[in-house]
Amino acid sequence: MASSALICETDAWKDLRAHVDDIKKTHLRELMSDAKRCQSMMIEFDGLLLDYSRQCATVDTFNKLNKLAEEAHLKEKINLMFNGERINSTENRSVLHVALRAPRGSVINSDGKNVVPDVWQVLDKIKEFSERVRSGAWVGATGKALTNVIAIGIGGSFLGPLFVHTALQTDPEAAQLASGRKLHFLANVDPIDVARNLTGLNPETTLVVVVSKTFTTAETMLNARTIREWISAALGPQAVAKHMVAVSTNLTLVEKFGIDPNNAFAFWDWVGGRYSVCSAVGVLPLSLQYGFAVVEKFLKGASSIDQHFHSVPFEKNLPVLLGLLSVWNVSFLGYPARAILPYSQALEKLAPHIQQVSMESNGKGVSIDGVPLPYETGEIDFGEPGTNGQHSFYQLIHQGRVIPCDFIGVVRSQQPVYLKGELVSNHDELMSNFFAQPDALAYGKTPEQLLKENVPSNLITHKTFSGNRPSLSLLLPSLNAYNIGQLLAIYEHRVAVEGFVWGINSFDQWGVELGKSLATQVRKQLHASRKKGERIEGFNFSTAALLTRYLEASKDILKEDCTVLPKM
Repeated sequence: MASSALICETDAWKDLRAHVDDIKKTHLRELMSDAKRCQSMMIEFDGLLLDYSRQCATVDTFNKLNKLAEEAHLKEKINLMFNGERINSTENRSVLHVALRAPRGSVINSDGKNVVPDVWQVLDKIKEFSERVRSGAWVGATGKALTNVIAIGIGGSFLGPLFVHTALQTDPEAAQLASGRKLHFLANVDPIDVARNLTGLNPETTLVVVVSKTFTTAETMLNARTIREWISAALGPQAVAKHMVAVSTNLTLVEKFGIDPNNAFAFWDWVGGRYSVCSAVGVLPLSLQYGFAVVEKFLKGASSIDQHFHSVPFEKNLPVLLGLLSVWNVSFLGYPARAILPYSQALEKLAPHIQQVSMESNGKGVSIDGVPLPYETGEIDFGEPGTNGQHSFYQLIHQGRVIPCDFIGVVRSQQPVYLKGELVSNHDELMSNFFAQPDALAYGKTPEQLLKENVPSNLITHKTFSGNRPSLSLLLPSLNAYNIGQLLAIYEHRVAVEGFVWGINSFDQWGVELGKSLATQVRKQLHASRKKGERIEGFNFSTAALLTRYLEASKDILKEDCTVLPKM
């Protein structure tokens, strides 16, 4: 299908390179004056409205980007993903997170087998189990209802579920169904995270979900053993089976840990960690908190975008348009960062999740064939909800570096507030900024305008805004479970589009392995030095000096081998 030649060697890439000079001669003030152009850059789908008219791009730019997509065999690559082909070639795996939210009865094959029935078997098991816990049919070792859940995982086993949980917390339907329940996420191996999660919790009313595909992830399993000790110390070792369940495929280690394998919920090799929120990784803890019916709406929202992404022509395809714009901004206009700016506090954990989805996926230096790339891939993603971000880093965005921005707004607030006598409602005040900021970035403010306003001459340069700073606006009708699923899938597929065009593997993550292996050597040294008094060997001078200082300064912390749990 695709040749091993790099995309930058194609005529379409070279044509876009030459096109950059034309774009740099044109200011967004001029582009925004063309109503026909602006209208052509507004796309609606399933209640969503995307406006990308404030991108530094013309209709001709998109024609050229579409030719680049053809050269990159984008459509074929999307089809290969949905057909279950092993597009994650370095790990020899399919990439089928779309199967996790496919409607019952769908057919999505991996190695000739329809995986959708397996997905729904796990979903049905989650539904049954979560309903038993929520109804009080499943109780803890002392007969008390389990109203608190701690989900232990890290990376994709944490960031995605946390994003969805945070977004659902203030949705009226979800909040009502979660009444009297608390969901906690324990990710960091730092004991402070353990202490914060356990504060105020009673082991008698706590259920723990341990999320680890292999049941060997170092941080997750140490945290799991810590919480197991907390439960055992209070209720006895036999209580573990009633208070701990697993999301894993390694039933042998699950059982060895003390968890009944019948209470293990499966997922598959074709689910990447950062794409796993729609698997048992996210669905189980979220169903325990909000009920399966709410989570199923979230899955349906994601599925609606999956079908849109797979079937709609590129010129109307939300993830494809967003992905091509990112390639344009990164590889041609030279903007390495992107700000994700949701004007909803409920989306405060969106940017941290997308940081992993995007930066772990596309932070690559070689092509999928292993050829070093002569161009940069990936983006530096960061963000904060508006209007908080405006009082933090928007100064740099307006008058410092050029950083393309994603503005995400919601028509109807989850929790509207109206004060008698106020000019506008609280949500209108928020959304006033959502509408104003993209124009401020696009148009800026000229010295001539400032002179007309009688600004002192010594302040003219300080108050000048160059403008011509690209952004896009995505307007959601509301922020319920369905819309949250839509938003998740849009960003997942946007990342895939970028990787497909750049010619990289967006679905492996070898970059996280080296640090892990080096940490194993340090772990062995710390054990040998603390327990056996062995000298520090095998490290460079700097690391050896730091280790020596650490060991000497902490030698009085634990003088004997005993269990110590947080005191909060």
